Amino acid sequence: MISFDSFERIASAPLNTWPGTLVVAALFVLFAIGVHRVGARILTRIARPYPLMSVVLRFVDKPALALLIILGLGFVLVETPDALPFAGALRDLLTVMLIVALTWLAVRSVGAVAEALVQAHPLDSKDNLQARRIHTQARVLARSVMVVIVIIGFGGALMTFPAVRQVGASLLASAGVAGLVAGIAARPVLGNLIAGLQIALSQPIRLDDVVVIQGEWGRVEEITGTYVSIRIWDQRRLIVPLQWFIENPFTNWTRNSSQIIGTVFFFVDYRMPLAPMREELERILQNAPEWDQRVQVLQVTDATEKSMQLRVLVSSFDSGLNWDLRCRVREGLLNFMQSSYPQFLPRTRADISPEGEHVDFVAPLERSMADGHDGAAGTIRPPVSRGTANTEADPVASRGERHGPEASANSAASTAPSAPGGGAAKPADRR
Repeated sequence: MISFDSFERIASAPLNTWPGTLVVAALFVLFAIGVHRVGARILTRIARPYPLMSVVLRFVDKPALALLIILGLGFVLVETPDALPFAGALRDLLTVMLIVALTWLAVRSVGAVAEALVQAHPLDSKDNLQARRIHTQARVLARSVMVVIVIIGFGGALMTFPAVRQVGASLLASAGVAGLVAGIAARPVLGNLIAGLQIALSQPIRLDDVVVIQGEWGRVEEITGTYVSIRIWDQRRLIVPLQWFIENPFTNWTRNSSQIIGTVFFFVDYRMPLAPMREELERILQNAPEWDQRVQVLQVTDATEKSMQLRVLVSSFDSGLNWDLRCRVREGLLNFMQSSYPQFLPRTRADISPEGEHVDFVAPLERSMADGHDGAAGTIRPPVSRGTANTEADPVASRGERHGPEASANSAASTAPSAPGGGAAKPADRR
């Protein structure tokens, strides 16, 4: 009868040489792959009704396979005798690989939980405030936890080497100086890491928030472990460090709700009636799909020496719709004024009539010739008396009136009868 010692001696016999060890290692690798496939199929069927578990299984599939293979190889190398060349070095290498596989599995597990939470709360819902809050917390906290896991895994892998452990012991002797130097060197990294945790917990910004930063309007597209990517309206990207949001003020249009009120300003003449404008505004909003039927206001908010200012307030479900609604209202009211009340559009008034005389309307000046001559050669046409002066838009006439004959001469020339034969009339003699 074969005893347990004899069985153990027979089973460990192939491990005394490298060819036998390689064959046994290959068999263990095939066994690990088979166990992984069978277990994955069973767990997939069990997790099918549960979306969260399905996402986790999909994320940890490859790290779990790598971990099973490393465990199988580790079992073989543990049973390998020390007399076999390079056996000790391979054990150390396999230990590092085991730590890397465990770190990979932990990172993917955290990412799987975050992704499952994100998929369970889509952003395409009508009121996505809660979904954006969960997205921000899940992604930022997941990245922070991943960074911590990677740091711990990297430190654990380094501690497997005796030389590194001795360096660590010597550093502990000068922990004060080392901590100070490390703190100064890693200040940006640690600052962004802590800022990321603060943003995830307090949430001054969330994914898909509408923000205004240094005059740039955009949406929060991505929050990483070190920076925030803002998608500006013209498809540029504004990259802002995480710590900036903790230390500087900024505008968040969707902090508590995506609903927003927009303004449209008009400048019109004082004589413009407001009742037709309000009726037209109501008609425009009733036909506007961007309006959420909350706010509809038209008010006179200012009065200057030239015109009065009208402010229109309209509301929408979010800022994108409100921008389109403001453009729609602006275009509609302008078209209404141009077609129905064009005389009340803002204009500049100037009363430049002589003293004591008021003219409401002066017809445009008609001149047959700009140089003051008629068709006959050598015949000078007397200047026409005007009740108003020309503006700077007519520089030739302005110069003639400023530097021409005296006003009395102009008046006499214009009232004297024409001489026979088309000649110029003589001025009346002064007595």
